[in-house]
Amino acid sequence: MNKQLHTLSFALLFVVTSGIAQTKKHLDTSKPVEERITLLMKEMTLEEKVGQMNQYNGSWDFTGPKPVGGSEEEKYEHIKKGWVGSLLSVRGVKEVRAVQKIAVEQTRLGIPLIFGFDVIHGYKTLSPIPLAEAASWDLLAIKNSARVAADEAASSGLNWTFGPNVDIANDARWGRVMEGAGEDPYLGSKIASARVKGFQGDRLDDFTTIAACAKHFAGYGFVEAGKEYNIVDMSNSKLYNSVLPPFKAAVDAGVRTFMNSFNTLNGVPATGNSFLQRDILKGAWGFNGFVVSDWASIAEMITHGYAADGADAAKKAAIAGSDMDMESHIYVAELVSLVKKGVVKESVIDDATRRILRVKFELGLFDDPYKYCDEAREKASIGSKAHNDDVLDMAKKSIVLLKNEKNLLPLKQSGAKIALIGALASDKNSPLGSWRIGADDNTAVSVLEGMQQYKNNSLVYAKGTEVATNKQVFVNEVEINSTDFSGFEAAKKAAKEAEVVVMVLGEIGFQSGEGRSRTELGLPGNQQQLLEEIYKVNPNIVLVLNNGRPLSLPWAAENIPAIVEGWQLGTQSGNAIAQVLYGDYNPSGKLPMSFPRNVGQCPIYYNSYNTGRPVNKESNVFWSHYSDVEKTPLYPFGFGLSYTSFEYKNLKLSNSSYKKGDKIEVSVEVSNTGNLDGKEVVQLYINDVAASIVRPVKELKGFELVALKKGETKTVKFTLTEQELGFYDNQGKFLVEPGAFNVMVGWNSNEGLTLKFELK
Repeated sequence: MNKQLHTLSFALLFVVTSGIAQTKKHLDTSKPVEERITLLMKEMTLEEKVGQMNQYNGSWDFTGPKPVGGSEEEKYEHIKKGWVGSLLSVRGVKEVRAVQKIAVEQTRLGIPLIFGFDVIHGYKTLSPIPLAEAASWDLLAIKNSARVAADEAASSGLNWTFGPNVDIANDARWGRVMEGAGEDPYLGSKIASARVKGFQGDRLDDFTTIAACAKHFAGYGFVEAGKEYNIVDMSNSKLYNSVLPPFKAAVDAGVRTFMNSFNTLNGVPATGNSFLQRDILKGAWGFNGFVVSDWASIAEMITHGYAADGADAAKKAAIAGSDMDMESHIYVAELVSLVKKGVVKESVIDDATRRILRVKFELGLFDDPYKYCDEAREKASIGSKAHNDDVLDMAKKSIVLLKNEKNLLPLKQSGAKIALIGALASDKNSPLGSWRIGADDNTAVSVLEGMQQYKNNSLVYAKGTEVATNKQVFVNEVEINSTDFSGFEAAKKAAKEAEVVVMVLGEIGFQSGEGRSRTELGLPGNQQQLLEEIYKVNPNIVLVLNNGRPLSLPWAAENIPAIVEGWQLGTQSGNAIAQVLYGDYNPSGKLPMSFPRNVGQCPIYYNSYNTGRPVNKESNVFWSHYSDVEKTPLYPFGFGLSYTSFEYKNLKLSNSSYKKGDKIEVSVEVSNTGNLDGKEVVQLYINDVAASIVRPVKELKGFELVALKKGETKTVKFTLTEQELGFYDNQGKFLVEPGAFNVMVGWNSNEGLTLKFELK
């Protein structure tokens, strides 16, 4: 059914039903949205306004009998009273239509529900995990990935995703690094904008788009010790310069909702943090969408020791600017009474209600509440060939080549004898990654299946060892296999008889993600032992990593000739990896997070600050370093190889000195000096030599993905403005200060050509 028929059927529905809506002036589409909101709010009781601020998890079957008894029956009755503004986890056209019918046709005012879901890196057809997508540095591909996710989600009745996660994070111990774009605020900001635009499209009321949600506001990526839900304590300089830029980029891209975070920030829970939500987001940035809490985070302010009880938590969260309560059940229980007692002003409720209704109007839900409920479109969209082609393209672009000695890669496409080893090589579930709750289990293409498409080679598979035996999504502790070595001998036999060994090792899909913090970042279980045993019988090893976070792999980095970062690449994972291994696709990915040498270096990140003693000038022990390992990362931010080679030369600046307000033109020549066509991510970094607040040793301020045919040279140009040269002080004021700046253009954050200029 097309959009026009949807609208017509909805209009006819209201003519033939009780007449509730046909007299409502807010349904007049000729009026501006803000006027329609005002007209509707005049009709709403205080209870109905608070109801819009209430979100429940819809955990029962709406197409079946209504729930009887307990909290589920209470939720059902609240929907019928108009005391629910949103549901999460209700999905599928039949289910969404059934509950929307209750909200629209059985309540006094017929206000439609908004349906939210965690569409993090796809709905049914999955793209790579977001950290892997960030490794592509391909903004158009990332935007398109979000568009595919939105199309499938919208076709299943959903109209709101709890994404993108725009948390900057530099501690690989934190499991949720897999959800974000890595450690850099500049790259993170560009990706935040791309994902918002991909989800929301050009028009929010298009039935193929969904409202995006920037999360987690704010600081969640800096939880102490990388431990989930932990405290965050940081300076305002770090907050303004590292944490907030991707959120501001999301606002500038038009994101319609925000989600606050579980952590405290400098002693105040983010959910009750007026400085973040009122002063910055809704004040300085002028955000007019709404803020939803994270799951039960309003109630958790009691556990934090910030709120005395439910009423206190409701008061503090609402006043601080948290507009919608996700599954705390506290707003609907407490806010009406708090307003009547004068503890919370009704203007606070009105502001939150208006924001929520605004997004519903923008989505077109008042004009056609069933616009997302087309079963024919759902069937055509889910798992379509076009979507699979798109996520395969995204997966290939996300792969990072970390090492390739002896030109072991690409593999020969015929006449080779290859041993494929590792439980993850045949795993069809782990490549889906974490946060794939809309997808079906075991639907990924495995590496084994991908490599079997190349039929002119002899391929022998041996599992070698299991990674873990417990792979349930909501089980906090997975049972890692460290004791079963029974498959080692068969794997060694296969390796000994092969020319090349491909080993797929790493984490299972649920060892990263929410609640999956780790204190060890090596290969889990006895995989490292398996790797070393195979190396003894055949050192010609290609190590393919499947993981959701940076791993610590010093032995492999020293001994294994070829290493491919294959992440968790989603539905088409095995095909993407096989096409890279066999050279049908030349890898171009670059790391969005630094890889540590060991976990003791964490957090480790390229844009760190100099100490007073950064180098060993005096040839003694008194300088900033470790006594047992280098202080540099194993693989730095921005690092990634290709099957071809690139040369950088003739770095130029348009001038050697500039006035404030001038544009600084930077150019460099990049040549493909190898034998294959390829793509290179050309990266520009700056360093503000001396400033009123010390600046990082390097900061990414530009990048361009350049395609070069073999033998081809291109001149790549960048423009630096005050936006790139400035920074925020501790009061949030943006400063551009005169002085010397270093410019580096190169192939990763640690290597490149350098020049200096002066800003007068």
